[in-house]
Amino acid sequence: MTSFLLVHGWQNRRPPGHWQHWLALRLKHHQVLYPQLPHPDHPDPAAWVRELAVQLARMRHTRRVVICHSLGCMAWLQLAAAGPRALGHVVDHLLFVAPPSPEFLAAQPELAAFRADWPIGPLLRATCRTQPRLVCSDNDIHCVRGAHHAYPDTFDVDVLPGAGHLDIPAGYGAWPSLLAWCADPARRITANGTLNRKLVLPGGANGRACPSLRRW
Repeated sequence: MTSFLLVHGWQNRRPPGHWQHWLALRLKHHQVLYPQLPHPDHPDPAAWVRELAVQLARMRHTRRVVICHSLGCMAWLQLAAAGPRALGHVVDHLLFVAPPSPEFLAAQPELAAFRADWPIGPLLRATCRTQPRLVCSDNDIHCVRGAHHAYPDTFDVDVLPGAGHLDIPAGYGAWPSLLAWCADPARRITANGTLNRKLVLPGGANGRACPSLRRW
């Protein structure tokens, strides 16, 4: 048995169409923790870190897996920076999906406090027994240069071309490849084959009014 902790992002109230909701239902034979983090529209890093620490303490199985999406990734970095006492125990596998760039966070007043202004590699690796995995795209308007460039030399990386912010507007509800990774973290994570590329193109009209700004 495995304990899974799913960490959502900004303005996300765990909608049924999101891949994290889909994943939680398919991992039902394991322990799945998928909490609603406090005040998702106006998140406070300290409050999210406290809730993550509570959830980590609830993980009861010897194999522990944490999967963070977008701002949830930054909350995990804040937890890592808080030190071993806040973390409680390390996890076995850690997956970051589409973390926003430091530049994007700095441009959003309500999110600027989540920005990690320190070298993340050593702290992040101290939270996990294996090398953390990063899944990102090459056209995410929340991380224009690509998360694999924004956070280099830290992760084992899977880049999914044209996958936007890996959220509902990008077509990420069902994600069989991610479910397969949960069973075997040595597997590569691939696109789900149902991308809505029109909604996630950077720049232009789509970039200015991108629906993926919500529920990420």
